Amino acid sequence: MSHTFELPRNTSPQRYLFLSLPSGRNLSRKEGLSVNSSQFTLSGEPFRIIGGSLHYFRVPKAYWKDRMLKMKACGINTLTTYVPWSLHQPERGVFHFHKQLDLEAYLNLAADVGLWVILRPGPYVCSELDLGGLPSWLLRDENMKLRTTYPGFTDAVNTFYDKLVPKMVPLQFKKGGPIIAVQLENEYGSYAVDNNYMDFVKQALLSRGISELLLTSDNHEGLKDGGVNGALRTINLQKLKNEDMMLLHFLQPKKPVMVMEYWTGWYDGWGDLHHVFPPEVREILRQGMSINLYMFHGGTNFGFTSGAVESPSYKPIITSYDYDAPLTEDGDYTPKYHLLRDLFSRYHSEKLPEMPVIRWKEGYEAAIMYQHLSLWDSLPFLEKPFKSQTPVNMENLPVNNGNGQLYGYTLYETMISSGGSLKSGNSIRDRAIVFVDKSFIGVFQFKTEELAVPDGKGERTLSLLVENCGRVHYGKTLDLQRKGLIRDIFLNNKPLRDFTIYSLDLNPAFIDRLYRAPWKALPLAPSFPGFSLGRLFVDGYPSDTYVKLPGWSKGVVFINGQNLGRYWHIGPQQALYLPGPFLNGGINEVFALLFLLPLYWFCPCKNSGIKSWSELDYTLIIYADFSYNHKYK
Repeated sequence: MSHTFELPRNTSPQRYLFLSLPSGRNLSRKEGLSVNSSQFTLSGEPFRIIGGSLHYFRVPKAYWKDRMLKMKACGINTLTTYVPWSLHQPERGVFHFHKQLDLEAYLNLAADVGLWVILRPGPYVCSELDLGGLPSWLLRDENMKLRTTYPGFTDAVNTFYDKLVPKMVPLQFKKGGPIIAVQLENEYGSYAVDNNYMDFVKQALLSRGISELLLTSDNHEGLKDGGVNGALRTINLQKLKNEDMMLLHFLQPKKPVMVMEYWTGWYDGWGDLHHVFPPEVREILRQGMSINLYMFHGGTNFGFTSGAVESPSYKPIITSYDYDAPLTEDGDYTPKYHLLRDLFSRYHSEKLPEMPVIRWKEGYEAAIMYQHLSLWDSLPFLEKPFKSQTPVNMENLPVNNGNGQLYGYTLYETMISSGGSLKSGNSIRDRAIVFVDKSFIGVFQFKTEELAVPDGKGERTLSLLVENCGRVHYGKTLDLQRKGLIRDIFLNNKPLRDFTIYSLDLNPAFIDRLYRAPWKALPLAPSFPGFSLGRLFVDGYPSDTYVKLPGWSKGVVFINGQNLGRYWHIGPQQALYLPGPFLNGGINEVFALLFLLPLYWFCPCKNSGIKSWSELDYTLIIYADFSYNHKYK
């Protein structure tokens, strides 16, 4: 026998209270978002959440208001955002709540625009961020148990919440602010290794003054184990299924149903095809549910912030977080936006605001890379290397004020006296370029376990440049996300010893030190890996654009000190978003770390017309291409 479950339908959308209240009407702040019946009430009146996710840390601060106004014009009444602990506390005792990370300014701006807010402060947030938004310095503790009541974790959470929550308390609904609900953790039911953990998170927020409605958020598999007393369960999905609603109704009957994450698209991994999904929200609204679009506008994983998936095998996430959302990565409207605007307008009693105009995009002249510095020439200008008999992972290196290396690359060097079989023993996280006496011999990819080391005379230097491609953001292996060389590697079945270890984290201090190095004019046959400097000229007021790198294999690009993110020729992403606020009128500095190795190893230039190394001085350029269609081509 089949059963069909359907929530009561609301045939009169005008019964709902939306943010745009009739003129002359005051909103009481005595009663916040409540769940005392099968529908939400706000200030005692029926209210439906039509929400959208927009992350302040993925959108240039100068564009926060633009994106919010486009939300309002689409019919969104509630903004949801994660709070990434890793960005706000990059080191123990160091907290960032300014500039791009000024969360208070972001939430006040949402209120000014006319949006309610559902805050999702973790401590774990997932969101395809490196380590799910948890700071990597937690992993310096070899016994660390993330997302549990392990004292080393809870003490760190309490320290962070001591800084974060007092900033949020005055912004709650009942205190006159925009926050109508706060989510506890994120999809804990899919992790669920500590029965006391969710209650700890709840008490950590309540004891610091959070008094609005509490929520949990889980997919179908985690719905049962992710809840906690005193918090409304919500569900995450891409397609509405009867069994999901039946389970949610069984777990909490006579409560409002909210799809906390309706996945408007999906993230992309390096080497994948770009994901595209049609919007299917009509039935969710028809059945009277509340909804949050994840994402409404994805934005960009600037820098090294993108995470990775662990299953079925390790795969890092691309720089773009476009997500096939209603707004593109650079904030343009899509057909999906127009369809949703038409649909959402039927649930508003007043006409939606006019759609903001699209920002002008510009195509600039190519930025020619005119100076070069090989990796090997840069080493004397870095911080003093660390000596260790055995390999040391990135997180446990004695750098960054005792917080370890957060992101980037680590160079491990040791002496060898013979050739033979070099075996990784699954100890390389995540990818290593291997050299003998500075000559390239191969790459340990994610699944590579063995390389041949050529024979030679006397002692030679074996170098492994190891890249952290992104820590896994979801799953049961969060505690195992240490990067670099995490264990022994073996030459002819003997573990290598006596390492010299250089930290190449590519942070601002690292780049400042490199300016003292002996940069040279770009030679006809540059040494790679290496760093390159160039200039991009902007005539007039800067506009958004895209950076394309034809013929380049892999690396990172900085514009005026801002890390645009990783690039990799395997795609699907073939261009990096460059927002206008990152540019200056006139001369702009381009700084890049390049892994353009011999063509017969990577063939990165087979479609670019490059025939020989002598042509590289013409191809080491950055094309600013404003056509979004080119990003995945």
